[in-house]
Parts: sequence; C-alpha cells; structure tokens
Amino acid sequence: MSSLTSSIGRSSSATAAAGEGVESAKHARWVGRLVIYGLLVIFAILYLMPLFVMLTTSFKTMDEIQGGNMLALPEAPTFDPWVKAWGEACVGLTCAGIKGYFWNSIKMVVPAVAISTIMGALNGYILTKWRFPGHTLVFGLMLFACFIPFQSVLLPMATILGSLGRFGVTLQNATGWNFGFGNSTVNLVFVHVVYGLGFTTLFFRNFYEAFPTELVRAAQVDGASFFQIFRRIMLPNSLPIIVVTVIYQFTNIWNDFLFASAYAGTGDSMPMTVALNNVVNTSTGVVEYNVNMAAAMIAAVPTLIVYILAGRYFVRGLMAGAVKG
Repeated sequence: MSSLTSSIGRSSSATAAAGEGVESAKHARWVGRLVIYGLLVIFAILYLMPLFVMLTTSFKTMDEIQGGNMLALPEAPTFDPWVKAWGEACVGLTCAGIKGYFWNSIKMVVPAVAISTIMGALNGYILTKWRFPGHTLVFGLMLFACFIPFQSVLLPMATILGSLGRFGVTLQNATGWNFGFGNSTVNLVFVHVVYGLGFTTLFFRNFYEAFPTELVRAAQVDGASFFQIFRRIMLPNSLPIIVVTVIYQFTNIWNDFLFASAYAGTGDSMPMTVALNNVVNTSTGVVEYNVNMAAAMIAAVPTLIVYILAGRYFVRGLMAGAVKG
C-alpha cells in the first residue's frame, strides 16, 4: 500500500511538473509574440509617419501649417492644394500644374513596362526551352547587366540617343516623319527597356526553369510553332511572374529621376519626377507646403495603387519558380 501511495504521489508530481512546463511554454510564446508584434507596430508607425505628414499637410491651409504642429489633423480639410497642384502649380516658368507631366509619365511607363515584360518573357522562354550553344554565356552577360549602376551608362546612352536623333532627322527629311526617333518620351522608353531587360529576363528565366518541359515537347510533337507554344502555353501560365515583373518595372520606371532628368530635359515632355522636383524648387515668395505635398501625393498614387491591387501577388510570384518541380 505504501509503495502504491508513493507511486501515485510521484505520478501527481510529474503531472504537475508537466502542466507547469506547458504553461511556461505558452507564457514564453505569448511574450515572444508580444515582442514581435510590438516591434512591428513601432516600425510600421515610424515608416508610415512621413506618409501621414504628407497626406495631412496636403489637406491643410497655410495658416494651419504655419501653426507649427505638423502631426495635427487638419482642422478644416480642403482640397484646394490638390486642385492647385494638378492644374495651377508653377513648374519653372509655366504655371499649368503637373497634369501634363503626369500623363507624360503614363505615356512613358506603360509601353516601357509592356515591352520589357514581353521581351523578358521571350528571353526566358528561349533560354530555358529552346536552348542553343552558348545560352549560359548569354544569360550570364544579361545577368551582369543587372549590376551595372545607372550612372555608368549615362554617357554611352546619351551617345546612342544622339545617333538615333540624327537618324530621326534624316528620316524626317526623307519621309516627313521621324518615327519617334529623337522624341524625349521614346528615348526614355528605349532607355528603360534596355536597362530593365536584364531583370525581366532573370525573373522569367528562373520561373520557366521550373516549368514542365514535357508540355513544350508535347506541343512540338503536335506541330505547334515557336510563337504558338509561347502564346498558348507559356504566357497563360505566367501570370504570377508577370505580376512580379510589372510591379518591379512600373515602380522603378515611374520613380526614376536620373534618366528622366538626363534625357528628357526641362521642357514640356519631362516626366512626373522631374516636374515634381521643379515644383518644390519653384518659389514665388511663400513656399506652399500644402501644394508641394499634394503634388508629391499625386506622384505617389500610381505606385500605391499598383501595390495595393497586386502587392499580395508579388512574393507569391517570386516564390512560384523557387523550387523546380
């Protein structure tokens, strides 16, 4: 009987110790989660603070701004700064707002993203499913292009664009139309397509590397041509990486300032980033911070929309080709 009692006692002690261990583990997990989420909240607040200041300032009057409390919410919200930034703000000597330059960026970004994405998809398709002697070297050279800094291509690209401009003049004299050669917007489209081609090729090549080659071989047996396979098999299954490429290219091209300021000049054809810089640096006496902030928010809206609508697919698309199945 005494041995039975001691055995029961030891069992109860072990059960109590196990229960305490479980409770301690739960407590540790809760503490860990609290620390992690607390740090995430703190960093999110710090990260979003500039956006909050820009947004609230863009709805304030100048009297409120001069009050000195930039974190305060607008007492009497007004859309006048947005209206003025869009249609009346001075960009250099022209006081017609930023609307024209906004559309300049749209006309530059849309074709540049579309062309670089399609060409990157074709390159990735060829380098994985239609390999040729030396394909590894070609991919290595294109991958090397991803590490070339913007500044190192300014002068060579300016020389190339100058030659294209002179060719456009020749075409203009011969046919009456220059076919876009020498046009600032066309020049920027060309620059961004060339510079972004290494990145888009890398994205699609890695994605197509995990794509079943058997499907391509089966289509070839059925008599499908190169472009039929690309159009009917590869592209319909490439939505995740297309989203990744569009987000990446759109963000880089829209936010670019170096190429835009170097090749678009300061005329009516300059894109949004250059115009925004000129708005901020243009002063007619009183610096209208609310108008400047409204112009900055307008410039940021397209990238915000892209990330809000397609941001959740970004990581999913990057991971889609990470493991070869």
